[in-house]
Amino acid sequence: MKDSEIRDEEVHKLYERLNREAEEGGYHLNPDFEFTKDLVRGLIINENRYGYWACPCRLASGNKKEDLDIICPCDYRDPDLNEHDACYCALYVSEKVLKGEKMVGSIPERRPSLEERKKEKHETIAGGISSLPLPVWRCKVCGYLCARDEPPEVCPVCKAKKERFERFI
Repeated sequence: MKDSEIRDEEVHKLYERLNREAEEGGYHLNPDFEFTKDLVRGLIINENRYGYWACPCRLASGNKKEDLDIICPCDYRDPDLNEHDACYCALYVSEKVLKGEKMVGSIPERRPSLEERKKEKHETIAGGISSLPLPVWRCKVCGYLCARDEPPEVCPVCKAKKERFERFI
């Protein structure tokens, strides 16, 4: 299928699915529907090209192992939301942006180079659990675990707020 052959109904269907899943997980899609629709179209294009939803704002290699960190929702979404109120491509936004209290600005790229990613992966495997690159957070309500700089705003399992998380490792 050519990129130009992607139908609006296909884009709208995926938009509805992503929006439902985002809201169920405590996240929000960008309220600018036309902008967001273009990003969703980019996800469909990348799925047709590579077989997975590579971030529409980054260059994918076509090698799924190399691109795992940028398969939507990417590994950088939560840190970007915490620091900038939007992810790199602005598909996901904070509640402040959703309510119009803040505008989306430029988001700096935080994805390390391929060489840095390979080195980091090797160091993590060689170092074992005592040298994890990120802290592990546990939801005190349901036990959900996640590894990131900060806990999520909302637990994707039980919907508990950020303050209900504790540092686990």
